[in-house]
Amino acid sequence: MSLPTPSIGDWYQAPGGVLFEVVAVNDQDGTIDIQHFDGTVEELDLDAWEESEFQAADPPEDYSGSLDIEREDYRADLEQPAKQEWSDPLDYLDRSE
Repeated sequence: MSLPTPSIGDWYQAPGGVLFEVVAVNDQDGTIDIQHFDGTVEELDLDAWEESEFQAADPPEDYSGSLDIEREDYRADLEQPAKQEWSDPLDYLDRSE
């Protein structure tokens, strides 16, 4: 299995299930900045990335990791899909001339 290329905005999983997102890649310095789900930022060099066993992962559905808030503070039921109420913008135009 080949190692995924670090890409800004993509999520990866380290052995043990730890999720993180790549937030910067500096080709000149040979470093990769990653942000863990809890908000901690870490810098890896390319050698450490290549020696790792990271796997591509889906982003977490729960966005609260780095926000330091409790589930009760969301003021939204995460179990229910968000309602999308779209209206036709033409309904607001004055049609009289």
